[in-house]
Amino acid sequence: MKTIKNILVVSVLALFIVSCKNDAKPEVKTVDTNVEETSVKLDPNATYAKAEFGIEGMTCAIGCAKTIEKKLAKMEGVKSATVDFDKHLAMVEYDEAKVTPNSLEEAVAKAGDMYKVNDMKTVESFSNEKACKADCKMACCADKTEDAKKACAEDCKMACCADKKKA
Repeated sequence: MKTIKNILVVSVLALFIVSCKNDAKPEVKTVDTNVEETSVKLDPNATYAKAEFGIEGMTCAIGCAKTIEKKLAKMEGVKSATVDFDKHLAMVEYDEAKVTPNSLEEAVAKAGDMYKVNDMKTVESFSNEKACKADCKMACCADKTEDAKKACAEDCKMACCADKKKA
């Protein structure tokens, strides 16, 4: 009985030693690092327009907003495209000969069925909250007390103040 026990212990130890090898060899994968660089050739004689529009249906900054931004930026004739998830706003500068507001709307729709464009407008310059505050202070509220500045902001006719009143 003692020899059977010894044989059993030795066989279990041998099995344990043979099966538990930590000689895991890493798997080698080859990854192609040649990335095609898409250099956007801008026409120096082109007439560029700027469009701003709201996008409904975005649920996240990375998945939704960045996907739409990339789709818009890859369009032929688009100089720049930015999508602000927090404001649900897209700002696109494009060549008027190659891109139309309808084609921008179609590109957003192709990015996903749940995205809808609203309030498409052509602008002279993109709305920028920091610049807006500075413009309003300079044009509406220069040299006034804090109470007068608050009242002035309510009466301000500039586009940046008008947009804040709607919100």
